[in-house]
Amino acid sequence: MPWLDNGTFALVVVPILIFLGRLTDVTLGTLRIILIGRGMRRLAPLVGFVEVLVWLVVLTTVVEQLDRPLNFIAYAAGFAAGTYVGMLVEARIALGLVTVRVITDSDASALLERLRDSRFGVTDFAARGLQGRVRFILTVLPRRDLPRLLAIVRRHHPQAFVSVSDVRAASEGFIADRPRGAFGRMMQSLRK
Repeated sequence: MPWLDNGTFALVVVPILIFLGRLTDVTLGTLRIILIGRGMRRLAPLVGFVEVLVWLVVLTTVVEQLDRPLNFIAYAAGFAAGTYVGMLVEARIALGLVTVRVITDSDASALLERLRDSRFGVTDFAARGLQGRVRFILTVLPRRDLPRLLAIVRRHHPQAFVSVSDVRAASEGFIADRPRGAFGRMMQSLRK
């Protein structure tokens, strides 16, 4: 390609490659941190290895061409984009478990029945809130199932107080965690 001479390559292609490389390594870094937080001891180091390998290639390219400010801009833009993409990817694959607490001041029997029919393991008990008696519902579930659970809660008790928090580890009890497809089975085997 005659238009792709050495100058064009250095001014156009190299910054694009730097941007894409940085986007990749920061996306992997974001995922690595999330994996560490979720206690995935086998997968986090593997992701970290690839992350640093990509980072070294990108950094070497930038350092070799310190006279090109566009490379620095591509490096910084790739970092910002990689952070954003890493969060999107993590939300999409929805790793780990969450605890959901639902507090309602009205009869929760229909909600509890629907949650149990939907194969959510729930524990409920009577409690006392600021304004009197309430029903406290507790469940631990895979993060990927959170939208489905929240839709059920909103349908039955739109005014209920709901809080969600990450779970690092859980044992015993009932957690309907079934891997989906080859990727799900791989993730299951790489946990801990």
